[in-house]
Amino acid sequence: MEARTPQILDQAHSEFQKQNYKEAEELYSEFISSCSQSRGSDPKLLSTAFNNRGQIKYLRVDFREAVEDYTCAIQTDSSFETPYYNRGLIHYRLGFFEDAKRDFQDALKLNPDFQDAKVSLKQTLLDQQHKVQRGY
Repeated sequence: MEARTPQILDQAHSEFQKQNYKEAEELYSEFISSCSQSRGSDPKLLSTAFNNRGQIKYLRVDFREAVEDYTCAIQTDSSFETPYYNRGLIHYRLGFFEDAKRDFQDALKLNPDFQDAKVSLKQTLLDQQHKVQRGY
């Protein structure tokens, strides 16, 4: 299976781009599983697989599992800003503003030009302030 691992990831990306999410999720899971069974896996590729699988779970509103995948992506490659941002979006949607703020700030530490993270951080701070003003 190890020799087929790059093809699995390429196929997963292809299915993801075509919005064939069920197939893409299965392929990302297969890739992640094959990486966990082998040594010397590329952390950037593995992190991307976790992040993209998390995206699929986010799209079907399975936030808990999406957060788990984004967290695995971060643990695999802590220099990849996108899973911080994605996890922050879920924390924001659930009203966990401190967690969202921290994730957006971490994404911006890694990539200060990440415009979506800047906008999301600004909105998080505003909503957090409004929440405090309302006494929640």
